Amino acid sequence: MHPDPIPFYYRMTSGIRITVRPSYLGDRSNPMLGQFVFAYHIRIENVGEQASQLRTRRWLIHDESVGDTVVEGEGVVGEQPHLLPGQVHEYRSFCVLKAPLGWMEGAYRFVRDDGSSFEAIIPRFTLAAEPRADTVS
Repeated sequence: MHPDPIPFYYRMTSGIRITVRPSYLGDRSNPMLGQFVFAYHIRIENVGEQASQLRTRRWLIHDESVGDTVVEGEGVVGEQPHLLPGQVHEYRSFCVLKAPLGWMEGAYRFVRDDGSSFEAIIPRFTLAAEPRADTVS
């Protein structure tokens, strides 16, 4: 029997393709204390024809226990990657929820070399401590 595949989510906006693979970190979680730890792997690929630099991020994090939180900041994990056409930037991060179920979505603001800017949408992805039929993509 094969294990269930890890779900992934993707979205393309203005020549930037964003792919997200979330996972539950049961060994780092403590459900009795309301601590559910989730990791997510992000792949950002410039499939367009213009170079672009990621400047800022905005996340909407939904926790079934406490509602929504907005997180904004510069770059991603301390970097503001400049992506030429065909280049890829990948990183991992995590979040801690008080509930075993939630979701995240957001956007990255990019600036092209010509000075124009745009938002690349980060698709909504499910954070679930237990596998659920509606999380398989």
